[in-house]
Amino acid sequence: MSHSKQELLVRSLVRKITPYVPGEQPKIKDLVKLNTNENPYPPSPAVLEKVKAAVDGRFRLYPNPTAEPLRVKLAALHRCKPEQIIVGNGSDELLALAIRAFVDPTTGRDHTVQSWERRTTVQFFTPSYSLYPVLAGIHGSRPGGFPLEADFDFPGTKALKKSRGWDCHAALTFITTPNAPSGKGYTTNQLKEICLLMRGVVVLDEAYVDFSKQNAMSLALKCPNVLVARTFSKAYSLCFQRVGYMVGPEPLISALHKIRDSYNVNGLGQIAAEATLDDLGYYRNNFARIIKTRDSLSAELSKLGFQVTESQTNFLLVHPPGHTAEEWLGLLRAQKILVRWFSDPTISHYLRITIGNEEETEKLLRAVRLILGGKAPGG
Repeated sequence: MSHSKQELLVRSLVRKITPYVPGEQPKIKDLVKLNTNENPYPPSPAVLEKVKAAVDGRFRLYPNPTAEPLRVKLAALHRCKPEQIIVGNGSDELLALAIRAFVDPTTGRDHTVQSWERRTTVQFFTPSYSLYPVLAGIHGSRPGGFPLEADFDFPGTKALKKSRGWDCHAALTFITTPNAPSGKGYTTNQLKEICLLMRGVVVLDEAYVDFSKQNAMSLALKCPNVLVARTFSKAYSLCFQRVGYMVGPEPLISALHKIRDSYNVNGLGQIAAEATLDDLGYYRNNFARIIKTRDSLSAELSKLGFQVTESQTNFLLVHPPGHTAEEWLGLLRAQKILVRWFSDPTISHYLRITIGNEEETEKLLRAVRLILGGKAPGG
């Protein structure tokens, strides 16, 4: 069978999808990895000990199917019921489940719905998490991107109501808060205004909220159509284990439980996340260190001629001087510093730089000064 005929075995919908592109994994020894927003500090010693102690005969058994012990601890943290929480294989799984639970595909639609187009729409601001349109495409729903303001702020609710490009009745709206890739933070009141405007489900994606001044958990606990998604990856140093969760109204959480995989979260991940919640002081100290380094790096880069977007995350979005952002990507790589560049025209003149530890930050600044001084390879 020829290659072209083999491709015809794949659904046409899948053939058309442009897949999500994760951050590059380093292949160079001693590379400073500042491209995927990982926490520069390891899990707490107590977490590592709990995980090591669990490497035993339990490996032959299935994990708790609903991550119930973890949900109980999360419920105590957020002052809600365990029934208002679902745990996933990273928050990405839960974003996909939300589309499957709340959005109709454009084919096989229910003609009894008065406006089926609204029931098939997955809406989000741009730029934001580039996985959203991919997940919408996989489901066969209609992705709808709406541009943020020039400073990455939300358009006013009056403007959204009047705009043809924004649908207040969209089946599902994703809002990344704080925003990625900009790092822009939003107030709870700003988010509340948009949530009250919407008639469909709103998911507030708070992957970076532990580095922010405010959070919107109260909206998930009060509003009938709002879910908050969080992860143990960015702030809690558990990227390797893939654990995320959503909080919100019981009917919406129940719908997500209906369609999740039977054992969707691995046992070691559950144990690591539970142990993390028992040692929050360790992590909150790390949040403070990262925020301090972020603010210091922002100030230093500004002195060196970079235009730095104010951030409430563990990364900075910067417009570099002297060379294009894509050129800076290569120049820094030559200095063994890996950062992130996006080809999306709306942000292609920026670099995104993860906040590393103090040593990594110093290496980055040394490399930047060398490049600006014309002493770096290719500089």
